[in-house]
Amino acid sequence: MTNTDRNKLHVLVVFFANEMSQEEFPYFRGAVIHAMENANVLFHNHLSDDEFRYKYPLIQYKRIRKKAAIVCVGEGTEVIGEFFNSADFRFQIGPRLVDMEIDHVDARQTLVQVWDTEFRYTLRKWLPLSSDNYHTYQSLEGIVEQCAFLQNILIGNILSFCKGVGITIEQEIKCVITQIMETRTYAYKGVKMQGLDVEFKSNVSLPDYIGLGKGVSLGFGMVKSENKK
Repeated sequence: MTNTDRNKLHVLVVFFANEMSQEEFPYFRGAVIHAMENANVLFHNHLSDDEFRYKYPLIQYKRIRKKAAIVCVGEGTEVIGEFFNSADFRFQIGPRLVDMEIDHVDARQTLVQVWDTEFRYTLRKWLPLSSDNYHTYQSLEGIVEQCAFLQNILIGNILSFCKGVGITIEQEIKCVITQIMETRTYAYKGVKMQGLDVEFKSNVSLPDYIGLGKGVSLGFGMVKSENKK
């Protein structure tokens, strides 16, 4: 197998016709898992009641254009058939009962590697700051220092993603945050965290809709290419 073959990543996205709020996503994720008997660990990342799969989530639950979606990455594309075979698409989403309707399915393959050119992306609901590095970030005096701090975190997030899907990046990864579009507070695992919508450019090619940073299984840190077609 060549390096090119090893760096090819399959991503399959199931787009639903149903609109869903961000607050409903934990229910959506639970309903998908509940729809299957003995769901594969990749759907929930629980090895047992008190043991977790501490690896990059290969099945991610997203809100794309205000509608529900499931993003399957790498090995996740191989187990999504279990969900389709479950047949019962009537989901209990909090207080409401919803008949889920699949709009379409998009399957693509991306060569994830460093290039001599740069790619432009948006990154939405990104959670880069832990309780530890939040205070460090707040103590930085200027926007230049804060952006440099965030760029280093973003590079680390990209490296963690690559490692999580079995891709080795040996060249230097470069990232430049070109705009911080919005800052908002989100609840993640019962903790309020600062989330950012940013635009950035990088020399790494990344698939649309994969997640970077914390909370990617629940739609945080979603990447979308902004390169001109």
